[in-house]
Amino acid sequence: MVAAALSTVTLTVLLVGLALALVQARRWRAGRAAAVDLWAGLAALPGRYLVDVHAVVGRTPFNARFHALSAGGFLAALALLVVLALPPLRHPALWGLLALALAAMLAGGLMVGYRRRVLRPAGLSGGRFNRLPLALTGFAAAFLLVAADQSAGGVLPVPVGLALVALGGWGLAELVFGVWNGPLKHAVHGALHLVAHPRPARFHDGAGRDSGLRPLDLETADSGPLGAGRVVDFAWNRLLGFDACVQCGRCETACPAFAAGLPLNPKKLIQDLVLSLDEGGDDRAYTGSRHPGRPVGAATSGPSRPLVGPQAMIHPDTLWACTTCRACVQECPMMIEHVDAVVDLRRFQTLELGATPAKAAGVLEELRATDNPGGRSLDRRLDWAVDLRLPVLAAGGTCDVLLWLGDGAYDLRNQRSLRALVLLLRRAGVDFAVLGAEELDCGDVARRLGDEATFQDLARRNVALLNGRRFARIVTADPHAFHTLRNEYPAFGGRWTVLHHTAFLLELVRSGALTVTAPLGQAVAYHDPCYLGRYNGETDAPRALLDAIGARRREMERSGLRSRCCGGGGGAPLTDVAGERRIPDMRMDDARASGAPILAVACPTCTLMLEGVVEPRPAVAEIAELVLAATEPTR
Repeated sequence: MVAAALSTVTLTVLLVGLALALVQARRWRAGRAAAVDLWAGLAALPGRYLVDVHAVVGRTPFNARFHALSAGGFLAALALLVVLALPPLRHPALWGLLALALAAMLAGGLMVGYRRRVLRPAGLSGGRFNRLPLALTGFAAAFLLVAADQSAGGVLPVPVGLALVALGGWGLAELVFGVWNGPLKHAVHGALHLVAHPRPARFHDGAGRDSGLRPLDLETADSGPLGAGRVVDFAWNRLLGFDACVQCGRCETACPAFAAGLPLNPKKLIQDLVLSLDEGGDDRAYTGSRHPGRPVGAATSGPSRPLVGPQAMIHPDTLWACTTCRACVQECPMMIEHVDAVVDLRRFQTLELGATPAKAAGVLEELRATDNPGGRSLDRRLDWAVDLRLPVLAAGGTCDVLLWLGDGAYDLRNQRSLRALVLLLRRAGVDFAVLGAEELDCGDVARRLGDEATFQDLARRNVALLNGRRFARIVTADPHAFHTLRNEYPAFGGRWTVLHHTAFLLELVRSGALTVTAPLGQAVAYHDPCYLGRYNGETDAPRALLDAIGARRREMERSGLRSRCCGGGGGAPLTDVAGERRIPDMRMDDARASGAPILAVACPTCTLMLEGVVEPRPAVAEIAELVLAATEPTR
């Protein structure tokens, strides 16, 4: 009788949970169509979950252990419970296996409880999530006793056995119904999200790191709104991705805007999008950290309502506070693409409504008029190098290395870095040239601010220009240009070998073309630019280059792929959203804590943002400047 009750409760809860999951799936169908290879996604699911997801979870070993125990034990227990629903298969050995699976789950549940009750990470959401440890341990402990009893031949009194089944049934119902709108939503939605992920190349089974933005279709009149003005303007698999959020708070902990008190919490942003799928809903039931300075419960949502506005679910300041640094994406165990969502929202604001913040709107106007965000003449791009007589690559011309200067060529501080790089190329005997007045802005700022039309215009003209010249490689000191040329121009016919200057200089040092004659011999902290590290995975070359010139490198607390942003990406300095602190001040605090007197940088934007921090602070030095000093010819 107890075994029959156990089977009945289990199958009933699972069937109801499946029905709720199907109801949930109807929400996603309201989104735009998306081309998804579901069969390939299903085939790749085990690897994506066990390799990619658990690589992120494993960054916190304690979390990885309780996930393995609780999730592994739960899935094994469910499978065995379904098998044991058939009376002929109720063998004592299977009851013993069920007991082992539930014991593992119980251990994991206790660890979950310890994390929530004792460790209490700040980013975790509360509310129904706080019942998760009770549900895990209640289900596991009660059914464990039943399984052990059945394995021993059923010695417990029937009323006790039925009471245990009832207790375990409550725990199972709490867990399974949580798939619909609770702590275990990510268990089903996350798996489906991995199957239908909008960036399948992100995973180990794909082509590698995938961080370039997808082009908007600007030509087809009936392609729908440009960007996302309502939640249903997102593709259906992106809506599914939002529903995969487990509210673990990892994105919140990593976000530089949230840490600085700007009105942006990436976890809350994703929940804003989830809530917007329900007509007339609001966020009063949300139990996590808010957008700093923004109340909850003040706005209502709905699939047909605007997402962004002073009274909408997402305040404009929240949207424009993002630096697009991808720290949230890097830390998300469910592989949600927060930055793609931000850019789609910005595209609608800029292209459909003309609602870009005033300072950013002025920069975009200058960019459209002059092909330069500062409104400066392209003829002045080489003014700083008049004495260097840089070779300019004309149409049909040939060189080994095309040096892409970027907009750092207009800034006095970054002109020093470019001079150092040019002198190093000459010192190494590199056959290089520049485009001079014909080099246009790469369009990075326009694209991140949502002006896809201006970006595409610049991209097509730059691609035509570059394809009319012959060169082996493009080298640039600007990670934003590096990323754009390397990862976003291929969609417009531009496919070249693009190197960041740190990788190229390392190549020159290792080949002997540059000789270290005056090793640096000083402690140096290195700041990873977001668009070089997280966007392109290049964290080794700058460090190897610093090591090669004799720097005594010190890592900051947040470095590599988990580096803190300087605050300069995504057009954030132009949108001018106020917070409690400045992001570059926080990053300089990281540098001060390292004790190094020099902070090495490898990005013109990072240089300007970090040099703008008031002293006392470490001296900011671009890596090319350090390499130039270390390779001075001996007299």
